[in-house]
Amino acid sequence: MLSLYERAKQAQWNATTDVDWSIDVPFGCPLPDDSSFAMASFASSPLARRGRPMWDTFRWELQSWMVSQFLHGEQGALVVAARLVEVVPDLDSKYYAASQAADEARHVEAFSRYLNEKVPEPYPITQPLRELLEDLLSDSRWDITALGMQIIVEALAMAAFRLAHSTFHDDLICDITRLVARDEARHVTFGVMSLSGIYREMTTAELADREDMVLEAAVLMRRRFLLEDVWERIEVDRAEGVEFAAHDDLMVKYRQAVFSKVISALNNIGLLTPRVRDGLEKLELIGFADRALRPGYRR
Repeated sequence: MLSLYERAKQAQWNATTDVDWSIDVPFGCPLPDDSSFAMASFASSPLARRGRPMWDTFRWELQSWMVSQFLHGEQGALVVAARLVEVVPDLDSKYYAASQAADEARHVEAFSRYLNEKVPEPYPITQPLRELLEDLLSDSRWDITALGMQIIVEALAMAAFRLAHSTFHDDLICDITRLVARDEARHVTFGVMSLSGIYREMTTAELADREDMVLEAAVLMRRRFLLEDVWERIEVDRAEGVEFAAHDDLMVKYRQAVFSKVISALNNIGLLTPRVRDGLEKLELIGFADRALRPGYRR
């Protein structure tokens, strides 16, 4: 834990001076074609009937929506990190949690400035993310708060940041997410170190509570990625857009890619139980690579 704390101190960056805010963000401008896989997704989407420019509109709005949700998630993470300073049981963990609070403040600063200066109309927090953060912040059990934020929300964010090069459309946000992803990797590690071993000591009822929390959070986060707010913004029928997002191969693969970090972290802390794994599979959040974590798996 002290080694992680030392790494956190050495890796601090400044959102004002270490980011080139002069980089132009041509929001709404035409974009080059995506991969053939993505273009096939567009062709089968509700957007296709409105022509190729609508795909670019969707891609810019998706970026605006994602960065907006990053900001809201980091605001929640800032509150959670501050709470963890108080409730984690040992001094070394308090040192690290305090450094994480400083990280989260810097992330809020960077995403807030990007949205305020570069994006015409950021998005409010989505209802699923709001529900999850309210649940986590109202729970008095520190391990539930850490599980929800450090293992689920932070791991999802870290995966999304690392996919930024293929999902975002300007160098500025790619630079910001690269810096933030470096911090998030430590935050997930802190969560894994803090929670490792504690589930072996819990009663069956206590463990079931944690499994319930993971599965409820997964339902909310999957729903978030059905992009209800984006469809409404670009005037696509909400039900049709949600149906497309739920079943389109590209959308399914993206959700599996970002959830892979969550699944790995759950496995590392001993909470990828058969019940949790089966629940995630029913939600189509476990891809081929993650199925390899199943005991006795054979290729």
